[in-house]
Amino acid sequence: MKICLRYLGDPGYQQGIGQELGVNQATVSGTVDRVVNSIVAQSNEWIKFPTTNHELMEAKRIWQSMYKFPTATGVIDCTHTGILKPNRHGDEYINRQGKPTLNAQATCDTREMFTSVDLSWPGSVHDSRIWRNSHT
Repeated sequence: MKICLRYLGDPGYQQGIGQELGVNQATVSGTVDRVVNSIVAQSNEWIKFPTTNHELMEAKRIWQSMYKFPTATGVIDCTHTGILKPNRHGDEYINRQGKPTLNAQATCDTREMFTSVDLSWPGSVHDSRIWRNSHT
């Protein structure tokens, strides 16, 4: 479980994670595969989505009571958007999964309205660097 949680928490190179935890890459791969497949096999029992308006409102109430952020004004997240590899400085756009992307950052306010979107960073740039350099 430790191997799987470490990989899912910060997926990177399985060989590096294996070295960090004292196992080989094949052990990391097999462990992640078995644990994730076990979770997926139980997903119909463990994951339930609201089907009525009442269930949706109750789920929202529970979520808000569990995750209180009284000073929060919104949320921020980044996602990778696939692109064709540019001819100029193309390697900068290769993300950690080996694919050419733009790393898009978006922020939303408490009304779930976008307050900013930045699609100017190549895929090799980490989310924290984009945030440090943002004007939001």
